[in-house]
Amino acid sequence: MTMAFVSVVELPLMTVTIGVPTMADMPNATSPTSPMSSVALTDEISPFFSDLGSKYMLDPATAEIGKAAGYSDGFSFYFAGRGGVLGDVDADVIYSAFVFFDQPLVRKMWERGVAVEGARRAGSRYVGAADAWGIAHISGFAGAARFNALAEQVVASVDAGGLSLFAGLRAEPLPANPHARTYRLVTYLRELRGCLHINAVVAEGLTGLQAVLTGENGNFFAKIHGYQEPYPDVAHLAPARARAEATTAKLMSNIYEQSLTPAERGEFAALVAELKAAVV
Repeated sequence: MTMAFVSVVELPLMTVTIGVPTMADMPNATSPTSPMSSVALTDEISPFFSDLGSKYMLDPATAEIGKAAGYSDGFSFYFAGRGGVLGDVDADVIYSAFVFFDQPLVRKMWERGVAVEGARRAGSRYVGAADAWGIAHISGFAGAARFNALAEQVVASVDAGGLSLFAGLRAEPLPANPHARTYRLVTYLRELRGCLHINAVVAEGLTGLQAVLTGENGNFFAKIHGYQEPYPDVAHLAPARARAEATTAKLMSNIYEQSLTPAERGEFAALVAELKAAVV
């Protein structure tokens, strides 16, 4: 599990039929690339998507968007905005989708946040903040059109069973601006992996706190995620955490295996490298 300040590492199933342009249709198409396995693709791009997909959450510009709308703090905007795609639900539903935060903190921040403008409007405002971040920071990405076509192909292929936060996000309309669309799709793929990771963590019998503590800088992130010290010794849970990570990677690679051909996976990896170089 890759943890960040606002980590995941999430309703109805929406089936979308998308016509995917070929490289010849793309004005900025990349050169032909070598075929790639789904395992290699997952290993190569997942850390970058985890990092890039959280950047708008950490950006002061996003907190300012929330402040202008009446949110008293960035944390309540984060909870109401990220969870708002699930609708006007009890805080326990949001906890089930976030998992790695202290449950009382989830309730406090969710209830404070949704009091501003309701859950669905908060959710729409938050994805709008992601779109604004994409326009501001990746507008130099020349391969956006082809990246978007392939990423949408992946996103549309997913059976959303057990992936509530991803499903809620996927139901939001994608923006027309190509770079806003690219960044939104990155956030979708980040949340997809996060949801899969939650399932893997639960399957290993780990609690949210145990999952946080067994990660890198566990005590630091436990504090940020609202857990109170003293923290339990979780050294004996390291093997379970490693199995959860392996399961997450396997589930994610299965999705790339089913949604992209080997040639498309190689092309997608090349486009992700171009995107990484274009971020400002």
